[in-house]
Amino acid sequence: MKFLVDAHLPKRLARFLNDEGHDALHTLDLPLKNRTPDEEINEITVQEERVLVTKDGDFVDSFMVKHRPYKLLLVTTGNIYNRELMQLFGQNIERIAEEFRSHDFIELGRHHVIYHM
Repeated sequence: MKFLVDAHLPKRLARFLNDEGHDALHTLDLPLKNRTPDEEINEITVQEERVLVTKDGDFVDSFMVKHRPYKLLLVTTGNIYNRELMQLFGQNIERIAEEFRSHDFIELGRHHVIYHM
């Protein structure tokens, strides 16, 4: 599975996803880095068929109205230590990757995974 990790999440999340056998980029890997506009992020996800991993609710609005980004993994943990975030992804990433075969929008919270659409 291909992912693009947004600026509000740590770069080490992209490294973790790569270590797990996925193809992951972080916005820091893009030419404009974390200043990349949302619309450009959306286009990259569509062109490269990447799941956007973000905490930014603006992408939910864009997804609902324009179906952009390509697919969306919304992290709804609130403030969380990076160590806890990495544990949460470690516990759930394989199931999430599998569910993206039939869903386009998944929400990952501290105690739940919700599969939308």
